[in-house]
Amino acid sequence: MITTIGEHLKELQQAGTLSSLDVHFALFMERLSGLPSQELAAAAALVSASTREGHICVDLSAPKDLLTAFSFAGQKGWWKKLRESGVVGFPGEDKPLVLDEGGRLYLFRYWVYQAKLADGIRSRARERDRSLDRTLLKQGLSRLFPAENPGAVDWQKVAALTALIQRFTVISGGPGTGKTTTVAKILALFLEGKGPEASRIGLVSPTGKGASRLEEAIRNVKGTLDCEERIRKAIPEEASTIHRLLGTIPGSPYFRYNEANRLPLDALIVDEASMVDLPLMSKLVQAMPVQSRLVLLGDKDQLASVEAGAILADICDAGESLSFSRGFSEEVRFLSGYDMESRGENGEASSMRDSIVYLTTSYRFRGESGIGEASRAVKEGEGDRALSIIARGGYRDIAWRDIRPVSLRDRSLREAVLRGFAAFLKTREPSEAFAKMDDFRILCGLREGPYGVNAVNAMVEKILREEGLIRDGEWYAGRPVMITRNDYNLGLFNGDMGVALPDPDGEGELRVFFRGPNGQSRKFHPLRIPEHEVMYALTVHKSQGSEFDQVLLILPERDSPVLTRELIYTGLTRARERVDLWGNQEVFMSAVARPTVRASGLKDALLPGSVQNPPDP
Repeated sequence: MITTIGEHLKELQQAGTLSSLDVHFALFMERLSGLPSQELAAAAALVSASTREGHICVDLSAPKDLLTAFSFAGQKGWWKKLRESGVVGFPGEDKPLVLDEGGRLYLFRYWVYQAKLADGIRSRARERDRSLDRTLLKQGLSRLFPAENPGAVDWQKVAALTALIQRFTVISGGPGTGKTTTVAKILALFLEGKGPEASRIGLVSPTGKGASRLEEAIRNVKGTLDCEERIRKAIPEEASTIHRLLGTIPGSPYFRYNEANRLPLDALIVDEASMVDLPLMSKLVQAMPVQSRLVLLGDKDQLASVEAGAILADICDAGESLSFSRGFSEEVRFLSGYDMESRGENGEASSMRDSIVYLTTSYRFRGESGIGEASRAVKEGEGDRALSIIARGGYRDIAWRDIRPVSLRDRSLREAVLRGFAAFLKTREPSEAFAKMDDFRILCGLREGPYGVNAVNAMVEKILREEGLIRDGEWYAGRPVMITRNDYNLGLFNGDMGVALPDPDGEGELRVFFRGPNGQSRKFHPLRIPEHEVMYALTVHKSQGSEFDQVLLILPERDSPVLTRELIYTGLTRARERVDLWGNQEVFMSAVARPTVRASGLKDALLPGSVQNPPDP
């Protein structure tokens, strides 16, 4: 018979409900309190487990499977006992745990991250840049966004003017909606208004692959812009990862640039913002100069970060109304000529709404696009409609195949592997290999299991060896790899993609080539590169920030909590031209019906009247 909370926690650990870290943290909090308290130990275990699962906090007021593991959870007086423990404080108090008025319990550092991020966003959102010449800006907007459909609102134009007059802007849109094109025009307008000589602009993405894609996109667009050559030349092309921008200190969770040592920037563009977790986004915003401009790009409907938080979705939810304030609508009318729906109030109550613009027109998935139709149905939670679109065979760019226990070993997989990877594996020149690397990719919903990434990658390599396309051994010409651990000394980061090829400067010995700045490649001996994995197949999570011409999306035969609406949507929209989806229809329907829900107080913290008062950590 279980008689103590410690024994109960260890029972939950043995059952897989809690980790050893959760249990040790819970018992440590109880010891730190100096008083035996089953309420405190349980709450500490819950917040540790929730943070580990990607939540910013645990909502003690919400019914949740984990809460039911404790018979006293939710009973009257529980919160009072927590605050009496001496280790649980109100927001603003320097205590190991923080419990707000809504019943959200945080680890102290996560509450500070949230509070400082909210403060940095709100302070920018309620300020407009009055220094820009509005007449000059109006002329620039007309030149760079010529009317293609008179009478219709060009939301790219609205997004650009928002980013120019607001100090904080979110531009959210699905693939092919023109986010990067819009940003290139924003940069041109910013440089025209501020002067290219005095403007300091940064471009970042969470991953090295994302930074490379952002560089390429800006480079391709800037040459087409209707602006002076001096402006075109001043538009920055070089992008970096957020870690690289902030300046990592080896062996430390802190960065060289921080609240006390701000980044030398006037404006910062953050691409793929949905992938950024709470701690990193908070540290980035804290390091931004007070008067600087921050623009977040991303798709709020994509998967959230692997770590804690769903930052982009929380920010968009805080400004969920699609109507602007009266004052902002007047600005839009003057600068663009558009009559926008508005609400009467101005001021902080409308500042978040005035900072968020959605791009809804997909220039990639136009007309009869099964990918576009299916992804929209998934995004809206309409599994029946999505499955009908994919499975009925009415579209050329998307198809369904029922998966069976033996299907990964049959002719269909072999044909897909050979069709998708043969040309890539015959390439020996790095730049050509990088280009062909994105022709085809297999995406999996899970990492483990017969339909997971590890098993599929092993099967792919077996097929390729049997066909004579690769040789035996771990390293061979054409082996594609993804870095899984940052190495700041080598400048290789989690998510960077490389390929092993014979080195023409090294008597044909294998080297692993990675994309470098300005289109150049960097090479390393295979034994030098940090932890990595082969990447014929990737998890959908790891594929974020990448796009491929063709995708084979494989779902497991059995349902899993990891399979969510956002995962299916993200997997479908990684493809530019075609998706083949192999799966079980019931599993697909369950996943589409399961939206990702992450406990957070960020949305409330961004709303008017929220007072955070974060202490110094």
